[in-house]
Amino acid sequence: MMMMVRKSKGLGERHQRILDFLQEYQKENKYPPSIREIGEKTGISSTSVVNYYLDQLEKQGLIERDRKISRGVRLANTSALADTVRVPVLGPIAAGPLMLVPEPGVDYMNDKEYKAVEIARSLLPTREKGSDLYALEVKGDSMIDAMINDGDIVVMKKAVEARNGEMVAVRVDDEYTLKYFFKEKEGYRLQPANPTMKPIYVPKSKPVEINGKVVMVIRRMNGLPS
Repeated sequence: MMMMVRKSKGLGERHQRILDFLQEYQKENKYPPSIREIGEKTGISSTSVVNYYLDQLEKQGLIERDRKISRGVRLANTSALADTVRVPVLGPIAAGPLMLVPEPGVDYMNDKEYKAVEIARSLLPTREKGSDLYALEVKGDSMIDAMINDGDIVVMKKAVEARNGEMVAVRVDDEYTLKYFFKEKEGYRLQPANPTMKPIYVPKSKPVEINGKVVMVIRRMNGLPS
């Protein structure tokens, strides 16, 4: 059974529903809900009303808010959110043919604010500190046999080199893709994990740039909101 957040003096039923939903959502998804999702799940139709209640909860010290990102609401001082890492979602990555997409670091979903995911530090490899991590949203089905589907989020560790067989975000000219990397005699092979798709071969004469290695995958039931 889910442990409910202790109700503080002066809070009403809606305040408590929001607190309970924040804890449940964070526990299940490892990142905070959007304002729209909070309203839908707590019976509040207006986002401005949701913000009104969130402002009150923030003043009571029960939540923390980062208004620079859309999923910037989280519980304060609770075990459910203790020791988590906030990883920015910096852009899309093609899981298919090479695709012209914004360079990682460009916020492709909203020109005013980044998105982010919250990840329990215990889920990360022990050597990862979090500061070298970023995330990308997968576009395509070339890595489905590696359990990476369209719409999933891949958490990447910044890297400029890769060994054969590692899954990387790779840039060829101004196009990007997510593939297994192999350096071969005649050049590079970018191998999909989908038997219906052929590898991408890149000759040695063409520069190949490694942007990062996959650390973990976050399965998305719903896409990030617009």
